[in-house]
Amino acid sequence: MTSIYDAIKADHDHHRDLMAQIAKTEGASEDRKKAWDAFYYDIKSHAAAEEETFYSKLMSKTWGQDSARHSVEEHAQLDDLLDELNEMEMASPGWLNKFHKLQHDYNHHMDEEEDEIFTRAKEVIDASEIDGYGEKFHARKKKEREIVDKKREEQLED
Repeated sequence: MTSIYDAIKADHDHHRDLMAQIAKTEGASEDRKKAWDAFYYDIKSHAAAEEETFYSKLMSKTWGQDSARHSVEEHAQLDDLLDELNEMEMASPGWLNKFHKLQHDYNHHMDEEEDEIFTRAKEVIDASEIDGYGEKFHARKKKEREIVDKKREEQLED
């Protein structure tokens, strides 16, 4: 059984790999488009699932409320950057500059979660309270991905 911490960390590792791939690409190449699409749609469902499973549990603890709010606020800021990048022309110099800002901010966010929030959460949330949350995270992420895919289809129809 995967813990919530391992599930989130595995996604983070995947996102780090995708960002590294994107950073190595140029212009509106197929490699950039492919890596960007994989990153964009995975991170959208990841953030929503993380908020609905891990952060909702963290919010139930007095200590966790401020940390959870801070992380959810960072999610909103990252989401804005993701949407801006998704709307921009990949070949423009501004796209790569904005991507590097996203990469920096998201790396900071992931490091903060893994180093500070996970450590503290393990101290205040008993393992029995969060048992099975890795599977809940994966199930919620799958549902969120379906929602993201539906929104994407609707945009293509417009």
